[in-house]
Amino acid sequence: MEEMLVGRRRECRHFCDKSERFLSDVLLPNLVWHAGRTAAAVRTSALSCLLALLHGGAITHGQLLCLEERLSPLVFSALEEDSQMSRLLACRSLSATLELIGTSLHHEALNKIYPELLKRLDDSSEEVRSVAMQAVGLWLSSLTKDYNPELYAPHLQLLFQQLLLHLDDPDSSVQDQVLEVLKKGSSLHPSLLQREAEAVRDKQRSPLHCDLLLQHISSLPTETLQH
Repeated sequence: MEEMLVGRRRECRHFCDKSERFLSDVLLPNLVWHAGRTAAAVRTSALSCLLALLHGGAITHGQLLCLEERLSPLVFSALEEDSQMSRLLACRSLSATLELIGTSLHHEALNKIYPELLKRLDDSSEEVRSVAMQAVGLWLSSLTKDYNPELYAPHLQLLFQQLLLHLDDPDSSVQDQVLEVLKKGSSLHPSLLQREAEAVRDKQRSPLHCDLLLQHISSLPTETLQH
């Protein structure tokens, strides 16, 4: 039994090593933008393979961290593709990346991700918008105690302002999704979010969701509210 386990570990390491080379030498070059329908189709296929690798556990935490600096700009570019499928796959790939290594990313790397996701909240596809919003929630979950809310207040302010715009979406299901994401982010800098929410409350179609958010902020523990 022990020999079988050792053999399986070797096979896994071998497979992961091959997966890293496949990602680095095959997928990344094919994610680079080139003009033409054929190139666009290749990029979509590469994004699909990337997502399968991330979801399948074929890339280790350390391997993905090493490749993130090369990978992220290509995925950001894919978020702007004409193809809805490519944009959707790119959003899902960012979500998978955040789930795998989000808490290990440098703050500078994290702060490059959320603006790209915010752009997709205005996507023409409701599915892309929804997946992008989920990714924003994962981004917030990636912020560790080392992420200084005062130092990075301008980033949080921009994020809160953009999310509050979508809290006034005509679609109530979008409003509900945005509210949950804002609640998740409220503990980072409650006073900042409170000010931003109060500033837009009377400008929205209905103050209902703003009021729910403000009620949630007021219910946070005292030590959290001191931010």
